[in-house]
Amino acid sequence: MRRSVIGLAGLLAAVSGTALRAQDIPSSVVREVRELPGLGAPGEIVIDRAGIPHIYAASARDGFFLQGYAVARDRLWQIDLWRKRGLGRLAASFGPAYVAQDRAARLLLYRGDMAREWAAYPAAAKGRTEAFAAGINAFVADVEAGWQPLPIEFTATGSRPERWSADDIVRIRSNALAANVQAEVDRARALCGGAGAFEAMRAPLEPAHTVVIPKGLDPCSIPKDVLDEYNLGTGDVRFDGKALAAVPRDPEVQEGSNNWVIAPSRSATGRPIMANDPHRTHSVPNLRYLSHIDTPELKIAGAGEPALPGMSLGHNEDAAWALTIFGIDQQDLVVNPKGAKLTEVREQIDVKGEAALEVVLKFTADGPVIHEDAATGRSFSLRATWSQPGASAYFNAAWAFTAKNWDDFREAQRHWGAPPLNLLYADRNGTTGWLAAGFVPQRAAGDGLLPVPAGKAYGWKGLLDGALLPAIKDPAQGWFATANQFNVPAGYPHLLGLEWANPSRMERISEVIAATRKFRIADAMALQNDVTSPFARRVVSLLRGIEGRSDAEQGALALLRGWNGKLSADSGAAALYEIWTRRYLPGAAVMALVPPAAQADFGSPALIGVVQALEEGALLGTDPAGMRRAILLDSLGKAWAETAQRLGPDPAQWRWGALHVADFRPALAIAGREAERRVGPLGIGGGASTPNAASWSGDFLLTAGPSVRLVMDVGEWDNSVAINTPGQSGDPASPHYRDLFARWAGGAYVPFVWSRARVMQEAERVIAVSPRK
Repeated sequence: MRRSVIGLAGLLAAVSGTALRAQDIPSSVVREVRELPGLGAPGEIVIDRAGIPHIYAASARDGFFLQGYAVARDRLWQIDLWRKRGLGRLAASFGPAYVAQDRAARLLLYRGDMAREWAAYPAAAKGRTEAFAAGINAFVADVEAGWQPLPIEFTATGSRPERWSADDIVRIRSNALAANVQAEVDRARALCGGAGAFEAMRAPLEPAHTVVIPKGLDPCSIPKDVLDEYNLGTGDVRFDGKALAAVPRDPEVQEGSNNWVIAPSRSATGRPIMANDPHRTHSVPNLRYLSHIDTPELKIAGAGEPALPGMSLGHNEDAAWALTIFGIDQQDLVVNPKGAKLTEVREQIDVKGEAALEVVLKFTADGPVIHEDAATGRSFSLRATWSQPGASAYFNAAWAFTAKNWDDFREAQRHWGAPPLNLLYADRNGTTGWLAAGFVPQRAAGDGLLPVPAGKAYGWKGLLDGALLPAIKDPAQGWFATANQFNVPAGYPHLLGLEWANPSRMERISEVIAATRKFRIADAMALQNDVTSPFARRVVSLLRGIEGRSDAEQGALALLRGWNGKLSADSGAAALYEIWTRRYLPGAAVMALVPPAAQADFGSPALIGVVQALEEGALLGTDPAGMRRAILLDSLGKAWAETAQRLGPDPAQWRWGALHVADFRPALAIAGREAERRVGPLGIGGGASTPNAASWSGDFLLTAGPSVRLVMDVGEWDNSVAINTPGQSGDPASPHYRDLFARWAGGAYVPFVWSRARVMQEAERVIAVSPRK
């Protein structure tokens, strides 16, 4: 590759007609010229002031090539690690400590026919993915040649980036966000302990449903460590020398999302407005990447996973789409009897500094064997929809890239595999709608709530035709929103799933939209950052009529009774509420209500289940009012004491943001480089039940929430806004490593522009590229 800052005018003149003349580039914009092997024709990567690449290319193939190059420029360490983890190639770069994780990851790869896999996607998808991988490889070649710097993480670990193929991208299935198998194991363990009567408190189901143990299943036959290998194969890569812990599942830490679409009749613009803020575990860099591709044959913009071509949410010239997780149950844990036939596959795992190791992977007709119990001879297989062709996570967004109308978009619904999603749609003609999407297993028997014995009795008969999933075109109320809550239409005939998120976020979104006569872009921005919790108001209502027995209890009651449920960073009541409901109230309910012998395997109760139990009273014994009062006051007094210990004796000085902070640190620590790579700390409002979702861990650090926020003015795309966090780049030397963090935390946005004229107004750097001669 040759790089230069001269000769730009001649190169730009050769670029596709989408490009402006060189003199139209503002003088303040930094200019680069590069030659890239594998590029078909001259093009441009315009980096705007927020670090977002706007790619101009002569063909869609070149557009995806340059997207791959741009992603690698910003996120090479992240995507290389994603690929190595997913393919089971960590040990080759980092040594023998990663062999077990590599073996686990290989169990979860797609192992079907690759021709069938590619045939499940749009015809152009394979070629575009090959181009995307070639673009990544072109950047890797630049690094190898010394024309681009090697990210510091590779130097610190003594590793090198590897080359990509299109098949690598779609074969990885361990990022599909299908978590039901963990709930099955938790439920079986609870039933084994004799806590069946309290199941609704541990994990309420919607619609109301009685758990039935499958015939032939002994819940006590499910080992506690049955998912250790599965968790290893789906878990993050650790560099601290510690084993990936099998920690109890916390129902209040959610990776959900919000989205809504406003019809022209309810919009201040007279056009649809669409908003989306997918919630994921926070990281540096995070799991989303904003980009824009402009070619004569395809124009798309939005946010997606950096290791995938295109974007999973966003818009094309005519239509926009947005997503949240939808509660289809896509997994079953299968119990195989002693002596069951297992198919063995032997593979070599390369190990840095040592000879390659041979590992044995085992499978049944249901799927990979993720645990073998030496004591009983039983084995346990994972049956999952992602083993089917066409279930690469988020990859079916490719169907939306060319959608021009509702019927086109329904192709995405019919083909979507994983993860299961609420898809919202809007186009420039004013059509809006909602579609549920994702592979739905048709079970011969059972409800998917517990592990099942191997065999036909509880097997899968196939997948539900995607065209039969629910959809609503042009909703009568003039808007539609989803927040992972139960939203299956009444009377829908197929069982999709029974486990859904706390509806609090959806309740608040509905409150705000219903009360807004003409909804604006600014209203969408404010709602994405809203920290009011209807669920908190519901919990606090349990305190009515209760008198405290001590100064601490009386102080806590006085503080919460006058509170509006707003979890703002400067709220003392919010700090008390979060400590109370996360640390004390659920545990107090379990200790008071669940028989002692059943408590050990009861697991983590869901706060909403605890609150329902306190409201309804059926589980509260012969004196429901007295038991309710005791649980509330005992837990509230302890919460008051901890809050005072952490924030001081004066509740007027308490602030939720003094505890609840965003403090993002890379998983790989590098001695002497912590300050430049750490992002934060910064006090944050919100909680798991607010639209601005802000789940936290035991040390109050923010763990999950909006990975990106996007608001689109459908048809007038230049008015759209977005915000990533902490920045677009994973390179701490880049100005775009942390530049968006404070704006994201404060509810601000950056322009997410579309037209060439507006892109150049926002431009910071232009990289003019041409094929290497």
